Amino acid sequence: MTYSTTSARTADSLRSISGEVQGVVDRLARESGDDLDRAADRVRAAERVFVLGAGRSGLALRMTAMRLMHLGLAVHVVGDATTPAITEHDVLVVASGSGTTTGIVRAASTAAGVGAGVVAITTDRTSPLGELADVVIVIPAATKQDHAGLISAQYSGGLFEQSLVLVGDALFDALWKDSGATAEELWPRHANLE
Repeated sequence: MTYSTTSARTADSLRSISGEVQGVVDRLARESGDDLDRAADRVRAAERVFVLGAGRSGLALRMTAMRLMHLGLAVHVVGDATTPAITEHDVLVVASGSGTTTGIVRAASTAAGVGAGVVAITTDRTSPLGELADVVIVIPAATKQDHAGLISAQYSGGLFEQSLVLVGDALFDALWKDSGATAEELWPRHANLE
């Protein structure tokens, strides 16, 4: 790999990324507040929460799973060896920028088939994933295959994945505030085998 002699300033990249994320946050708050609240309600009402995403989306949802566990919820990451079967009393929180990722759509179909709730986070409400979900949060970001740079100047779905982290943290934060629990009450659930 070769680099040009006039390299981009990292601080400029940081400002550009921050601006894109702020634009998504503003649109989500303005256009999707009801969907975000419905997602929080589905998570709150579930006996257990399952999360699933592929690649960086999966990593983002693992972060959400950790925070929900800190809140005292029973949370499972789909694909882990100890993940049980999902039932009609549970909810699957699933993310795919395109809404067409085969394994993600298949899992959402299975969850819906047993009567579990499905909260989908995607860029396309009318995607196969969006069609399976009872709550859809649409992140107005580019998918990983959108290389035109019209929605985001970032590489391969970066804006979607960054926004997904914030959506997960917002869901946790809203549920935490509703719970009335203090940070001190949540802290004993933090991992102690690290």
